[in-house]
Amino acid sequence: MAGVGGGNDFQWCFSQVKGAIDEDVAEADIISTVEFNCSGDLLATGDKGGRVVIFQREQENKSRPHSRGEYNVYSTFQSHEPEFDYLKSLEIEEKINKIRWLPQQNAAHFLLSTNDKTIKLWKISERDKRVEGYNLKDDDGRLRDPFRITSLRVPILKPMDLMVEASPRRIFANAHTYHINSISVNSDHETYLSADDLRINLWHLEITDRSFNIVDIKPANMEELTEVITAAEFHPHHCNVFVYSSSKGTIRLCDMRDSALCDRHSKFFEEPEDPSSRSFFSEIISSISDVKFSNSGRYMMTRDYLSVKVWDLNMESRPVETYQVHEYLRSKLCSLYENDCIFDKFECCWNGSDSAIMTGSYNNFFRMFDRNTRRDITLEASRESSKPRAILKPRKVCTGGKRKKDEINVDSLDFNKKILHTAWHPTDNIIAVAATNNLYIFQDKVN
Repeated sequence: MAGVGGGNDFQWCFSQVKGAIDEDVAEADIISTVEFNCSGDLLATGDKGGRVVIFQREQENKSRPHSRGEYNVYSTFQSHEPEFDYLKSLEIEEKINKIRWLPQQNAAHFLLSTNDKTIKLWKISERDKRVEGYNLKDDDGRLRDPFRITSLRVPILKPMDLMVEASPRRIFANAHTYHINSISVNSDHETYLSADDLRINLWHLEITDRSFNIVDIKPANMEELTEVITAAEFHPHHCNVFVYSSSKGTIRLCDMRDSALCDRHSKFFEEPEDPSSRSFFSEIISSISDVKFSNSGRYMMTRDYLSVKVWDLNMESRPVETYQVHEYLRSKLCSLYENDCIFDKFECCWNGSDSAIMTGSYNNFFRMFDRNTRRDITLEASRESSKPRAILKPRKVCTGGKRKKDEINVDSLDFNKKILHTAWHPTDNIIAVAATNNLYIFQDKVN
């Protein structure tokens, strides 16, 4: 796998952009999660309006060699509706917080989607045949008079236009008091976990009325609450191991073989704080917004407000790699606190071989870091560079002094344009980047 860009490496180029160009973006259209399936042939997005849109990669077309397997809309469905909790007088948003694909077992595809309270298992299947020649009903669906049936027919299958159906197979509800922030499918393909601010539950995919509480950090007195769970994920290969991160910048690795309730962690990952850099914002910016195991299962990556850290599971004392995402914002923390941007939750992702990582920033910038060469690059998701096959130019931010021609001043950054959600194809150099209501797809340039 090549590096992230620049020098003699391959370069990233524009492939597609999905979504309206309108300046006035409807709140419901803002993308809230992006996820490739295990093969990378399907790409799902969820939005604040409770919709899930699935894109399918087209087969490479010899007559259009430059298309190189574009993604086109495969299915769109309403996953969640707004609800109201009458006991607590609370509105439950329809916003999709997370989507996770299940490994494909047959011709159909399955995915889990969740809003703040309810998780749903969806089946996405194709139909290109219909049944004709029923005995008890006419072709238009009306029931026939049994006394008028004088002979028996054998129903036959007739071809029809391809139809993609999405149907909810399971609804997992009423298990979370607080807002769900994570779901993660286990490597046993039978169970999954869901995490909210204070608890993590373990579910069986076939059982909807019962889940097992495996982590509970809720104190007896809520006034003593000092931290919350921010993200959780199962290990990609060991079905008994999972991690969860906290708002205090710590990560706990738990082993379900230890005990039924994993309140006592097996490993505790925390980087010692440098006392000289302590400030009013230290605790806020150390809060971990995302945690992801590497595909190999040897490492895990965490994202806090200013940096991405890579941890070796065998070393708890400090991360083995630290990458600064937008260090130039450290001097702007006061204004970022006032406009609430300091609480933005950026996600991060690995490439298929774990050699590169990607995460988002402001001004529709996203960052890539090559773990082998230690090189990094800043790219921009913008319609200005949305000509087919247009090569993305690296962007640079200057913090003061004289600004060079291609640089952008830190004071000119647009904090309303932010890339929180990104996804990397499991095997190929194809990335999906959610910028407000637009989904950008980029790929490496092949000569």
